Amino acid sequence: MGIVLTDTAKAVAEAFVTARREKRALNTYPGQIPADLGGGYAIQDIAIRFDGREIAGWKVGKINPPLDVQLASNRLAGPIFSDSVVTVADGEAPAMPVFADGFAAAEAEFLLHVAPGWDGVVPQDDAGTRAILDAVHIGIEVASSPYPGINADGPPVTVSDYGNNYGMVIGPLLEGWETVDFNAITVRLDIDGDTAGEATTTTMLDGPLGAVRFLLGHLSVRGIDCSAGTWVSTGAVTGVHPVTPGQHILANFDGHGTVACGIIAARQD
Repeated sequence: MGIVLTDTAKAVAEAFVTARREKRALNTYPGQIPADLGGGYAIQDIAIRFDGREIAGWKVGKINPPLDVQLASNRLAGPIFSDSVVTVADGEAPAMPVFADGFAAAEAEFLLHVAPGWDGVVPQDDAGTRAILDAVHIGIEVASSPYPGINADGPPVTVSDYGNNYGMVIGPLLEGWETVDFNAITVRLDIDGDTAGEATTTTMLDGPLGAVRFLLGHLSVRGIDCSAGTWVSTGAVTGVHPVTPGQHILANFDGHGTVACGIIAARQD
C-alpha cells in the first residue's frame, strides 16, 4: 500500500461522505489525490467507517491498459450500501438518484450473490465459484459521485469514493444461472429508447465469475468478512454510459429479460 498520511486520508474520506450525505457536488478533489490503489483503498476504508451504513454488496470495475500494469491490478472494488439497493418486479422502473452536478452513469451488469456460510477459501475456477453462489440476477449499477472527475482522474481516485457506486437495481433472477454461459447472452443498454451500448461478457476479462473471485480475494486481503453473504455487481457489460436526471434506462439481457430505472437528481431529505 502506498504511503498516505492518516490525517490527509481522513479529510478526503470525510469530505466525500459529507458531500454524499448533503447531496451536493464537489468541484475539485477534496485533498491530496491518492497516487496508487493502496492510497485509494485507505481513503475508502476510512469512509466506510465514518459512513456507518450497512453494506449489502460490492461493485467490481475494470481497470484498462496501460493502467492495469502500472497499478498492478486489472479490477477495482467499492461498497454498495443497503439503502441504495432496490429490488424490482418485472415492468417496474424505480427512480434512482444521481449527483446532477457530479458524475453519473448507468451500467448493465450481472449481479451474483455469494451464499451465506462462505468458508473464506477463494475458488480457483468457474465451477468452484458457481458452487458458492445462491443466486444470479440481471441488474443495473448506478455509478455516481459528488466529484465530476471521479473516473477521468484515474482508478485510485475512483476507488477513494466508493468505486463510484451510488446504487444498484436488482432485476429478475437469471434462469438457469447454475449452468448458463454468460458469454452467450447479448446485453444491450438503452437510454431514452436509444441504444447506448451492446456487448457480451467476452469483453470482461474472465467474466462475472472471475469478478467474484477477484472481489473475494481482494476483500480477504483487506480483512473484510463476507461469510454472511454478499452481492457482487460484476462489471459493466456494455460500458459506462453517462446519464442525466430525467432519463430512462432499460437493460436488455437477450432471452433472459429486462430491467429498467429512471434517473433523478439526488436531493437532501
